[in-house]
Amino acid sequence: ARFTMQLAYAISSELSKVRVFAFIDGLDEVTEHFGSGIDFADGLVAMSQNADLVRRDGHSDYGLSFRDMWERYEDALTSRPTVLITGDARNNYRDPGVEYLDRIAEKARAMFWLNPEPHRYWDTGDSVMSRYTPLCDRVEQVRTLRQLESFVERAALPTVRPLRSVS
Repeated sequence: ARFTMQLAYAISSELSKVRVFAFIDGLDEVTEHFGSGIDFADGLVAMSQNADLVRRDGHSDYGLSFRDMWERYEDALTSRPTVLITGDARNNYRDPGVEYLDRIAEKARAMFWLNPEPHRYWDTGDSVMSRYTPLCDRVEQVRTLRQLESFVERAALPTVRPLRSVS
């Protein structure tokens, strides 16, 4: 999670139209805690104190978070944004919310998913990565700066949106 927030901080510090959302089992916009002129550590503390990220039991719930994104922040999905999701897709055996991610993907110019877990662990236990993969333009393992650099280089190349299916 810290790596993800550092990535969000770096991106929002450099680009002015970036909106940042964080979640656990609730989703909240945390843009104000990251960006130019805000110390990363201070932003992290402010986010943990002020953002509404835990609503039930504090275990990841991607489905509920995607639903929140769609229902509460659909306005963020204007002008064909690029959506970058970072997370392990471990959903604690809850509804994965594929229909909401599909709606988000429909509005996005591109959707990328960076998963910090080694690929061999995807779809083991409570991981539902294969449910999300068809909706994304790219899904990649990113757990090191070298992998992140490689992703950024490939992301600059044109993407061909895959045929999408919701299951």
